[in-house]
Amino acid sequence: MPKIVLLAGDGVGPEVMAAARRVLDAVAPDLEYEEHLAGGAAIDVHGTALTDEALDACKRSDAVLLGAVGGPKWDTTDPGAVRPEQGLFALRSGLELYANLRPVRPLPALYDASPLRREVLERTDLLVMRELTGGIYFGDKGRAGGRAHDTCVYTVGEIERIARAGFKAARSRVTSVDKANVLETSRLWREVVTRVHSDEFPNIELEHLLVDVAAMRLVAAPRHFDVLLTENMFGDILSDEAAMLTGSIGMLPSASLGDGGPGLFEPVHGSAPDIAGQGVANPLAMILSAALMLRHGLSREDSAASVESAVDRALDAGLRTRDLGGTATTAEATEAVLKELT
Repeated sequence: MPKIVLLAGDGVGPEVMAAARRVLDAVAPDLEYEEHLAGGAAIDVHGTALTDEALDACKRSDAVLLGAVGGPKWDTTDPGAVRPEQGLFALRSGLELYANLRPVRPLPALYDASPLRREVLERTDLLVMRELTGGIYFGDKGRAGGRAHDTCVYTVGEIERIARAGFKAARSRVTSVDKANVLETSRLWREVVTRVHSDEFPNIELEHLLVDVAAMRLVAAPRHFDVLLTENMFGDILSDEAAMLTGSIGMLPSASLGDGGPGLFEPVHGSAPDIAGQGVANPLAMILSAALMLRHGLSREDSAASVESAVDRALDAGLRTRDLGGTATTAEATEAVLKELT
């Protein structure tokens, strides 16, 4: 029996997690669950954003499903303070998750919810492939004498493995994003990606774009992209920009994968503390993250596809949560998806 660790987290995390659990119970009733605290909720109880016990449970699981972490309660500029996001970093590092996949496929039913024109959005189907365990987020950092520093470091091996993941996921083209006109890490990135392409994936088209150009093209011509291959910080920013193509960040799921161990599956949106407890959060990104878990974590393609199709049909039938310009509550949105599964 596959074991799934549930980390509901903070804010709307528990609400959208409950929605995903109901959908999973409908399509995969054989799954076994173990729940642990993470993020601010774990800090309040344990003084740390992720306990060793929770991390060990994640390592022993078949997959990890995460709601969201963070909120103003735990915001601080104190560099020594414990922050909810540290739980996320501990998960990525402890599970050796180096590849973050964020599929972006605006649905025709939601074209009018996007700030972009319909003719710009049509036929957009891209994947942001973000490196997760290197770069400025994991480099040396500190503050002293009125100065602060954050060091960006990448190794050849780190770049090689994310490049291979990007080329394997591509249908026809990989767009590698960097800032090679300024950063030495980006020059190494471009050099290694070019070599991996020529040595191992010559049949896939490769283009290099500076991150500022990529950001502009993402909103001007999004269907140009197949796979966007990025380092950690650039991918963090570009994937949130790409989320708006779908009409709302509440629609975007993600998967974080390594080499054979359990993956981490979570919505891209944050904990949305301003609406927590009101029952109005959009659960669709969480439900779609559960679908990614079924596909990439448990190799259950049919179940994953049935969940994704149910979400599509519910939206076609008129489902709209608040962030999509409608009035549906979290519970109503969940029921609409469940109805399309039967």
